[in-house]
Amino acid sequence: MADEQQPTANETEGQAGQQFALQRIYIKDLSFEAPMGVEAFSQQWKPQVNQEINAKNAKVGDDAYEVVLSLTVTVKLEDKVVFLIELQQAGVFFVKGLENEQLAQVLSTTCLQILFPYARETIDNVIVKGSFPALMLPPVNFDALYLQWLQQAKEKAGEADNKTVN
Repeated sequence: MADEQQPTANETEGQAGQQFALQRIYIKDLSFEAPMGVEAFSQQWKPQVNQEINAKNAKVGDDAYEVVLSLTVTVKLEDKVVFLIELQQAGVFFVKGLENEQLAQVLSTTCLQILFPYARETIDNVIVKGSFPALMLPPVNFDALYLQWLQQAKEKAGEADNKTVN
């Protein structure tokens, strides 16, 4: 029988103190515009889709954080905007026992991964109600985006250090 390592008291205590729970998901803001109007329906449907993603979070109570995923989808035919949809999909999350980098990572990855399917569904529903074909936005790797953001922040910090040295 192989020796199994049992967690130490400190490890067990640290893990037991960590808690994460979704408290609420809601639409914070939603806007849909179809500036081409009826003209869009007489065009051949070969859209150019541009998707922008942003996120922010704020502490709203003891161990409670509001995380807001902002998506802007612009669809054009040639150079004309067919429709534009802006959505802020938000959630309130209970996060306890995480500090600094761990907390930032959970708020920037796990919470956004939970919110994104709701945002994608809302966007598709609104687009279909506008009488356009659903887009089915592709999945987003929030872990990769977070790592990219960290790398950019380190590079900016390095540039700032170089400027103060010179």
